[in-house]
Amino acid sequence: MKLAVIPARGGSKRIPRKNIKPFCGKPIIAWSIEAALASRCFDRVIVSTDDAEIAQVAREAGAEVPFVRPAALSDDHAGTIPVVRHAIDWQAAAGEAPSLVCCLYATAPFVGADDLRHGLQTLQRSGGDFAFSVARFSYPIQRALRVDAAGRVTMFSPSQFNVRSQDLEEAYHDAGQFYWGTAAAWQSAVTLFGPSSTAIVLPLHRVQDIDTVDDWVRAELMFRALQATP
Repeated sequence: MKLAVIPARGGSKRIPRKNIKPFCGKPIIAWSIEAALASRCFDRVIVSTDDAEIAQVAREAGAEVPFVRPAALSDDHAGTIPVVRHAIDWQAAAGEAPSLVCCLYATAPFVGADDLRHGLQTLQRSGGDFAFSVARFSYPIQRALRVDAAGRVTMFSPSQFNVRSQDLEEAYHDAGQFYWGTAAAWQSAVTLFGPSSTAIVLPLHRVQDIDTVDDWVRAELMFRALQATP
């Protein structure tokens, strides 16, 4: 079976109640749930949460919340992979172990159903362990600068100073949206950012990490602009 796991704990600090905060007309988690359901990739779409209000909002959006996430996986130090492993173990104990699992973040309103379908197809074609969304850095990382306490500047890679921008290798970062993987890979020590993973490259205008209030404002502006585009 194919399982979607949407982690959504209740204790976000920088943006209080972030996972259910209204985003362009609906709780932000609802956008992820609706994309997962519309993709028709999944036998179950599960929200893993420790919070009763988040659970209610998730159910209203169409997801299942069949368990309460343990407190040990709900503090500020809980990582995504242990949360996904817990959901896999729960599903296996419930009688049907998943074979493919997608971790979809609750704060990923730019994810579309087509993206999730593309991710599944990429994973299956690659024969690898993971397939996840990435985006290109908008500026060459080889030109990155270090600023010290006195405000003085040095390059991280001084040898790249005279290299033309167009001759520098492009670099990519995790888009922070979704991660398809085999259940075996999620439960093993295989690294997510490694040679057994395949990238799904997203355009920059559909990628925005949402960790601060400024990020949130920028994301809503980007989202509304996309919605207004014919």
